[in-house]
Amino acid sequence: MKPPRFDYVAAGTVAEAVAALADAEDARVLAGGQSLVPLMNLRLARPSLLVDVNGVAALSGFEVRNGTLRFGAMCRHRFLETDPDVRERAPIVAETAGLIGHVHIRNRGTLGGSIAHADPVAELPALLVALGGQVVASSTAGERTIPAAELFEGPFTTSLEPSELLSAVEIPAHRQGDGGAFSEFVLRHGDFATAGVAVILHRDGSGTCDALRVAGCGLGPTPVDLSAAGEFLLGESALGSGAAEELGSRVAAAAEPTGDVHGSAKYRRELAAVLAADAVRRAWARAGSSDWSGRG
Repeated sequence: MKPPRFDYVAAGTVAEAVAALADAEDARVLAGGQSLVPLMNLRLARPSLLVDVNGVAALSGFEVRNGTLRFGAMCRHRFLETDPDVRERAPIVAETAGLIGHVHIRNRGTLGGSIAHADPVAELPALLVALGGQVVASSTAGERTIPAAELFEGPFTTSLEPSELLSAVEIPAHRQGDGGAFSEFVLRHGDFATAGVAVILHRDGSGTCDALRVAGCGLGPTPVDLSAAGEFLLGESALGSGAAEELGSRVAAAAEPTGDVHGSAKYRRELAAVLAADAVRRAWARAGSSDWSGRG
């Protein structure tokens, strides 16, 4: 199938991109195009204007700012997966990016595009929630930051304004004692996840867990913050017998999945319990290791 007619702007700067978005009704940003183009071909999306940001150099790469990693929205999934600096400074990002689709999808798909698309089964939006990160939205009025907790409003829906461009993603930089893991279940390699759980935690110098966050994909209409389920592990210096399974039970109870052709709500809750237990075991071990990326 072919998409309906649309106008096209190839932006060279962020200013050009946001000006084009502001001047047109029903404009859409073209980044990797891995979700938007198929929707257009199926006539499920009918933008009047595509604003192509692939030529905007300022939207690529990443930098460290006062303990925060700032990624340009056009960072490709494959870059996140393979770049040595990303693997050192944000190993959970590299690991999670490697779970997305197939290599040819990761070669084109982008960090900002995945988050702005807000697919409730996508990995990167859930990871952003687990990390307590935020996005930077640019418009002709300037920039504003939106915490992950305030970004996702429903399936494929965010609090971004139509005239705003998601220009950057900010997460805490990896520090000594951090551990994380993303566990998911897919029917076949490269499929969308049926369900997934990210666990991010920190253990201090004595090995005590002093921070723990949990988030899930495929377990609700948006990426779901399930951190309250892990509060019982705060202050613990060891992942005791049955603790991982207890976290899994609490995550399953807190999740609010819906059923579809890939699995019922009950099935997704059962998956959530298994995935959460696996993720916390791996995250805990990594937090106690001097070589985070080499464990689990």
